[in-house]
Formats: sequence, structure tokens, C-alpha cells
Amino acid sequence: MEAPQYVAARVQRALAEDDRTSELGIRVDVRGDQLFLRGHVTGEEHRRLMERVAQEAAPELHVHNELQVVQVREPGEDEHLD
Repeated sequence: MEAPQYVAARVQRALAEDDRTSELGIRVDVRGDQLFLRGHVTGEEHRRLMERVAQEAAPELHVHNELQVVQVREPGEDEHLD
């Protein structure tokens, strides 16, 4: 069986390199046959894609998607510096 840190690195690489996700800031933890995704993403669709890519990269593990969706808003008024 592959060491947990190698599985986590493989999944992180897949999340970073897959065109559907291209995500570097996600924490991947492996505990036994469980894989946990933790961090923040910008939408529910992106959250689902992250889970799918992780499952494809480590099909032998059960993926727990603990990613949180954050709301990204348009900037407010311009800031004026004097």
C-alpha cells in the first residue's frame, strides 16, 4: 500500500494540474482509507469538481469533501489615497 503522504501529494498534484480545477491551495489529508479535502473554493460547481478530480486520482479511497464555498463579491467604491 502506498504511504499516505504520497497519496496526498498525488491528489494535490492532480488538483493543481487538472484543467477543471487548477487549484493549489487545498489541503489533502489521508487517514487510512479516507481522504479529506479542506480549504476554500469560490463556488459549488468548483467544489464538486475538486471532489471528482480527487476521486479520480485516488479511487481506492473514500473522499470527504470538507471544502467551504466562499462568496466573492465585486469590489466596492474606489479607494482614493491622498
